[in-house]
Amino acid sequence: MNNAVNDGVWSGSWVAERLGVQLVGDDGLTRMLGLALRRNPKRAHLLVSNVLGKHVPQSPSVVYGAGFALGRRVRDLLGAEEAARAVVLGYAETATGLGHSVADGVGLAPYLHSTRRPVAGVARAGGFEESHSHATSHLLLPEDPALLAGDGPLVLVDDEFSTGNTVLNTVRDLHSRYPRRRYVVVALVDMRSAADAGRLADFAGEIGARVDLVAAASGTVQLPEGVLEKGQALVARFEAESAAGGGSSSAAPSGLVAQFPAPPNSGIAVTASEEATAASAQSLEADAHDHPPGARGTARPALTGPHPDDNRTAPHITRVELAWPRRLPDGGRHGFTPAHRTRLEAALPAMAARLAEALPADARSVLVLGFEELMYAPLRLARELEQAADAEVCYSTTTRSPVLAVDDPGYAIRTRLVFPAHDDPDDGPGERYAYNVAGAGFDAVIAVVDSTADTPELHAPDGLLAQLAAHTPRVLLAVVPSYVPEPPPRLAVSPGDTTTMLPEPLRGPAFSSYAPEEVGWLLQDLSDVTLEAPTEEREEAIQSGGAHYAESLPVEYQPSEQYQALFHTALEESAARLAQAAGAVTELVLAERSPRPVLVSLARAGTPVGVLMRRWAQFRHDLELPHYAVSIVRGRGIDANALRWLAQHHDPRDVVFVDGWTGKGAITRELAVALEEFEKSDGVTGFDPEIAVLADPGSCVRTYGTREDFLIPSACLNSTVSGLISRTVLRADLVGPNDYHGAKFYRELAGADVSVAFLDAVAARFPEVVDAVEATAKELLSGDRAPTWEGWAAVERISEEYGIHDVNLVKPGVGETTRVLLRRVPWKILARAGAGADLDHVRLLAEQRGVPVEEVAELPYTCVGLIHPKYTRGATGADGKAVNV
Repeated sequence: MNNAVNDGVWSGSWVAERLGVQLVGDDGLTRMLGLALRRNPKRAHLLVSNVLGKHVPQSPSVVYGAGFALGRRVRDLLGAEEAARAVVLGYAETATGLGHSVADGVGLAPYLHSTRRPVAGVARAGGFEESHSHATSHLLLPEDPALLAGDGPLVLVDDEFSTGNTVLNTVRDLHSRYPRRRYVVVALVDMRSAADAGRLADFAGEIGARVDLVAAASGTVQLPEGVLEKGQALVARFEAESAAGGGSSSAAPSGLVAQFPAPPNSGIAVTASEEATAASAQSLEADAHDHPPGARGTARPALTGPHPDDNRTAPHITRVELAWPRRLPDGGRHGFTPAHRTRLEAALPAMAARLAEALPADARSVLVLGFEELMYAPLRLARELEQAADAEVCYSTTTRSPVLAVDDPGYAIRTRLVFPAHDDPDDGPGERYAYNVAGAGFDAVIAVVDSTADTPELHAPDGLLAQLAAHTPRVLLAVVPSYVPEPPPRLAVSPGDTTTMLPEPLRGPAFSSYAPEEVGWLLQDLSDVTLEAPTEEREEAIQSGGAHYAESLPVEYQPSEQYQALFHTALEESAARLAQAAGAVTELVLAERSPRPVLVSLARAGTPVGVLMRRWAQFRHDLELPHYAVSIVRGRGIDANALRWLAQHHDPRDVVFVDGWTGKGAITRELAVALEEFEKSDGVTGFDPEIAVLADPGSCVRTYGTREDFLIPSACLNSTVSGLISRTVLRADLVGPNDYHGAKFYRELAGADVSVAFLDAVAARFPEVVDAVEATAKELLSGDRAPTWEGWAAVERISEEYGIHDVNLVKPGVGETTRVLLRRVPWKILARAGAGADLDHVRLLAEQRGVPVEEVAELPYTCVGLIHPKYTRGATGADGKAVNV
């Protein structure tokens, strides 16, 4: 690597001496930037960043740290609330990794970068031109069209601002489609003239938006008259002289370097000592301040001529299987969400370990080489490898940009490899380049490409791998799967299929007290049907086999003032814990299930949780997730007509079933069996039986916010905390083969309704639990969450110990115990010894119903409710006598 300053020589001095180009600005400007000459008819000079990781190999910690620090500055500028609503947009190809790093620094901002690779089947959400670039057209191809549609701040990230034209073109295009009130422009260096800066301010006034600017350093480039023509002539002359002299020009297929002497009396040293280079590296590291903890900030020595092994002819190339997580995007081409970032963080250590194991044992200097727009994934792998490997690790990427190479310490591009494009680019075949790799003395190079670029051209005799093998003893190839959004499958429905006539979901306020956008109920309204029966009659009928519990409804419990006070106290004390669990389970869903999940709650306990998850996604990610509620009945399965409606309107693979909590896991098993039967009957695949729950005390699922058995206040009440909707009903005389399952809307209980108050109280705690949610999600994603079914085993044991001999009469957990006390005929309550306020409402209900509470020393749950096994009418209490509630 060559730093910006080597042995007192600035790596822009070669160009400055010959063209009269000057950098004027911050003291650290020349440490961050060098200069080179480009073969470009629009601009002669190239600002070469030493902290970007594009043309100059650099410590990945320094590269990542530079972008991360800018992101932290953006977050401080916006404030926590606005930063939570921000979207970050980076520019291809040079700033794709920088934009990713800025998004990480902002916090939980989703990220998108422009691309020059069209992708079939992905709709274009915008585009713009980069006037001075050699490849001008940028496309915006987000998988989720809503990514750019919010009104939160848009953060635009580029490596440098020279004129500001690219930013103006971007904002002009996007503002016409998705107007917003605020933009933040971010760059490593701001090199605009005063006039260009004024144009951006005027433009902001024209569109009525605020535009802020954040840069690590600023200054201007002073260009003498005629510099473009002089630069073009200089490039042409040096290439011609190099070719005539038997050396390879900067366009030569061999990929070697053009060497030219320094001008007389220039003061430019031909080589730089390693001691001076190390001092320069320390200076550069200090300049790239504020990178995250653990960054080593090391830098490679300057190039000192060809490596002694540069002409080896027996390359050894090793393919390393990364085990990249399934369906995790390789970058931000189609959007990269905080949930994706969490998945990547969890997988990085294992992937870096695989790379470290594949390195030669004696490797002391390693380069991780990314590929054009694929910058972030290689950067994060390199940074992780830097911590794991006993070697100095550097990072850079290949590029489309043609630049003259001159082996002089006063010039930023010392060597160049040339090879054919290997990703079937839309603009046709052409040359690609890797700078400052040849002659750097790397013991191994790890080339990281996406699968689209793993082509015969990559492996050809003149391809990138062969070029690398000529300059390093070992070449490793790691391939990241190219992420391409999958269009939702079309469900074939025959003309006579009655599912085409299934009604749209019911919504509030006509059905439920929830706002219409909060949930759509795939149910039929049975509000006008008398379905309630006395608790004792229902219990006797259910346990005798004379009726199914879903064929009738219990009489709605009307809480006393004392009980209502307990509910509000419990809500106040547990709201933050609920908010954290809701946030954590939502992050797991976004990370592992789908970037655009369709939440389908199991009515009715799952519905408040589904609404909270939807609100979290909106709060943290500005996502408007669809949410529906469907019926599932133990022993009867899930509503097949609801599944048919979902399959017609959404990709089944995006559907995530949501419930409040797990007890012994009966519904978890019920859903798996029901979906298997539905796939056989309807031929529709893709529905995942894995339920997402707020709490999983039974250890029955992998997707949960917590496995603690604590009080979820929505379990304390019935319909008055669930949108005034009853339990679901499935009875043959009311529900036909083409009907949804039924439910009632208790409009008459509106005065006692706390459904929205419950949701608002929990959602109000979202801002204070953001860091805790992030930590919890990261821990869960990296940990072992395999279900142990501990709860089921405990229920079987309790059933036998207490002589019940029916696991259906054992209801474990705070939520299920509460249901027993509210809707069934309770026999006794088992409480874990020392359980505190989580059981206050249980103790009160038990006292009101004459049910004993028995403390148990060893219990995997906080409490367990036992339904009375003597199903004689009136067997309400432990002694079989009715108790007035």
